[in-house]
Amino acid sequence: MSGYLRTAVLLAGLTALFVGVGYVIGGQQGMVIAFLFACGTNLFAWWNSDRMVLRMHNAQPIGPADAPRLFEMTQALANRAGLPMPALYVIHEDQPNAFATGRSPERAAVAVNTGLLDMMPEREVAGVIAHELAHIRNRDTLIMTMTATIAGAIGMLAQFGFLFGRGDTRQNPLGPIGAILMMVLAPLAAMVVQMAISRSREYEADRIGAEIAGDPEGLAGALLRLEGYKQGRVNQAAEANPATAHMFIINPLSGLRMDGLFSTHPKTENRVAALRALGGGGLRPPVSGPGARPMPAATGSGPWSGGPSGPWAGGRRAAAPQRRNPWGR
Repeated sequence: MSGYLRTAVLLAGLTALFVGVGYVIGGQQGMVIAFLFACGTNLFAWWNSDRMVLRMHNAQPIGPADAPRLFEMTQALANRAGLPMPALYVIHEDQPNAFATGRSPERAAVAVNTGLLDMMPEREVAGVIAHELAHIRNRDTLIMTMTATIAGAIGMLAQFGFLFGRGDTRQNPLGPIGAILMMVLAPLAAMVVQMAISRSREYEADRIGAEIAGDPEGLAGALLRLEGYKQGRVNQAAEANPATAHMFIINPLSGLRMDGLFSTHPKTENRVAALRALGGGGLRPPVSGPGARPMPAATGSGPWSGGPSGPWAGGRRAAAPQRRNPWGR
């Protein structure tokens, strides 16, 4: 119930922001139109935001035949978390990263960048997947995916008001100055909501993800490696859709490294310190679901793509991974 309550509060706040932008664009008439538009956007986001975000990042669905080791690991972790097996997607991006989406555990999906599978040891990938499953179990995916959709719509509405409402002082009660302020402040306000949601939920997902995997150090190492490997690797889809940045395990955008008001994620060093404190005795056993089974051991007999020429072998990166065609397709 708490997840639904957080969603209701978030939607109420963003709807109020929508209405305020509409008022600045067109007075009372614009406020009514914006309210109707906000209601439609909320309904759309509830039913379609997960698919929309996956399309934004050109995520492609994969099956057990495409990545048997990844499927086996994800299934084992989902069992330990008491969750259904999520759908798996791959994003062809060099930057190692991942996110989860979906309005419920039964409709959840986990998307991983090919850079993550190419560059990271199996233990750390398990930590990343467990972190995303923690978001699913907490129903953060609904909140964060809807936030991404609605925040993007607020930005577009503000730009629309600047382009078409700045010269009509009868409909725009604040005139051209108000239109300019709206174009800057409305997306900024939506972004602050995103950041407040994301930053508070990341610490909790780290903690629960460490419990699911039973390995705080694996997730801590993954965060450090992700932070280091993202430098110099631009995530083009994330840069084109910055409203989705808060969904990733590590901020995919370039130039945002501070742990201040305008960072979508807590500072990686702070997250790592919290995880390593769990390793000192604060870690609880993972929750086991029906049919729970132990984590699959690395066999050393093949990479994630299921063949001897793929990017992984026994949890280590192969000497010359087939980066442009990691799934044999």
